[in-house]
Amino acid sequence: MNQEDARAAAQLDARARDFSVLFSSTPRGARLARLLAAEQLRNWGLPWEAAAQIVAELAANAATHGRLPGRSFRLALHAAHGTLRIEVTDTRGDRLPVCREPGAEDEGGRGLLLLAALTDRWGVADDRFPRKIVWAELDFAAPEPGAPCFGRTGGH
Repeated sequence: MNQEDARAAAQLDARARDFSVLFSSTPRGARLARLLAAEQLRNWGLPWEAAAQIVAELAANAATHGRLPGRSFRLALHAAHGTLRIEVTDTRGDRLPVCREPGAEDEGGRGLLLLAALTDRWGVADDRFPRKIVWAELDFAAPEPGAPCFGRTGGH
């Protein structure tokens, strides 16, 4: 664990933090979600680079695959107890994300692979019909004594 992550873990344990905003289900809304999430995490003094990439992917998916005309998506950030939880709620509960191996010529389909590589955990939760929540978590807590000094842990 580097000093930045150790400092973030101490700050997360000091007090819980929450941030939640609605965005239009458009590419512009997805971009704004990434920018505001990065700024909020910087204001909280937390590492923001990986989280911003995760928000970018989840928001782009909500604007592309979770879009219903006239409906927004919600970005929520919850920081507490050494964990940052990122949630994106859209109005297409009938369209769940599917992990797949894209072909070499495919232009898309790699977002969930990126999500799995950047997060400690991620998944999908039901919300009030017709919504779904796609969530991702990043741990900033100190590693267990004797833990290896390489690789990531968590359920991918």
